[in-house]
Amino acid sequence: MKPFVLTWQFWALMSAAFAAATAVLAKIGVSEVNSDYATFIRTIVILITVAALLMATGQWQSPGSVPARTYVFLALSGLATGASWLCYFRALKLGDAARVAPLDKMSVVLVAIFGVLFLGEKLSGTNWLGVVMIAAGAVLIAYRA
Repeated sequence: MKPFVLTWQFWALMSAAFAAATAVLAKIGVSEVNSDYATFIRTIVILITVAALLMATGQWQSPGSVPARTYVFLALSGLATGASWLCYFRALKLGDAARVAPLDKMSVVLVAIFGVLFLGEKLSGTNWLGVVMIAAGAVLIAYRA
């Protein structure tokens, strides 16, 4: 019997829902602690959770089975993630979650541009219109009139 697999769209929407919860919970959590320390606590929780998930589902891999190139790019991605989280928590410490989170989502615009420039991905005119609308929406939400 084929295992039940949900679509990428489902997982993307779940990611968005958890990201929204992250912004609200982090805004509350960062209120009485240094933003960098808050990021540290969050990182420990993520590390423990993912390790437990890998163990529970039998997905743990031997570190030697991972190609060196993969380690390099995952390490670079990890550094970028860490920098993003540090900046995000600092922004939440200083600003409203309802304005910080949408501006943080300008990453969607940058991923579209970087995907085309560095990964050879193709976007249609309609896709580019969506990218422009996301950028405009993020700026409009972040702007305080």
